[in-house]
Amino acid sequence: MASLKEVRNRIVSVNSTQQITKAMKMVSAAKLRRATDAITQMRPYAKKLAEMIATVSAKTEAGQDNAYTKVRPISKVLVIVVTSDRGLCGAFNANIGKATIALIQEKYAALHAAGQVEVLTLGKKGAEYLGRRGYKLNTAHTEIFSGLNFGKVRVVGDEILADFAAGKYDVVDLIFNEFKNVATQIIRTEQLLPLQENADTATASSVDYIFEPSEEQIINELIPKSVKLSIFRSLLESNASEHGARMTAMDKATDNAGELIKALKLEYNRSRQAAITKEILEIVGGAEALSA
Repeated sequence: MASLKEVRNRIVSVNSTQQITKAMKMVSAAKLRRATDAITQMRPYAKKLAEMIATVSAKTEAGQDNAYTKVRPISKVLVIVVTSDRGLCGAFNANIGKATIALIQEKYAALHAAGQVEVLTLGKKGAEYLGRRGYKLNTAHTEIFSGLNFGKVRVVGDEILADFAAGKYDVVDLIFNEFKNVATQIIRTEQLLPLQENADTATASSVDYIFEPSEEQIINELIPKSVKLSIFRSLLESNASEHGARMTAMDKATDNAGELIKALKLEYNRSRQAAITKEILEIVGGAEALSA
């Protein structure tokens, strides 16, 4: 059994940890509100732009001949993985890492074995997780969530678009956590390039557009913007999901610390009672010995 001093020190230590987890929960709650506001405002715009791009690309010759819509035989793949820069958010980053590995093993196993699958990580934790497991890292953009803005995404997007247009990659996939609520994040996988029409973005197929100055010029500007916006949206989704996951994790950690403190206090009281009983018995034994 631990001594009274050891138990007392553990109670103090757990109390300190509980105060830290409480503070982290409050900080994440404040950041979560701002993050959810940002993604709520972004979603309608991103959805409408995706619908427009899908419709225009499918219905126009300029869209079908664009460098970012052409489908090529797949010989090299880039997977963009969005994680956080910091930990203490439960299984948030591990789940994305596992989902990325599952995607590569199921969809691109042969190419991965041949060394033709690269991973571009947005967030420090993704680079650490996949790098330790031997996956080929293209670039690790760490600290991207520090002062997150579209300017940072524009630089990353330009690199990806240039590499795809140059034929360095034939497919670019994007995997990230989509924010649903504080306790729930949904892992999403999207094909970023080549741009393709799907059921979610083809709802505006009946709309007829008038192009000014020209189809080609407008499409050449809209498609790169749409790709960059998709990356930016995934970062905003992941940012909100991270704060939600950290808030939930810190709430559970605070509760667990409370339970541990209760158990330690019970152990402390039992040890103290045992020590007092032992002292009484020693006194009684000594008194009996003297009176004998």
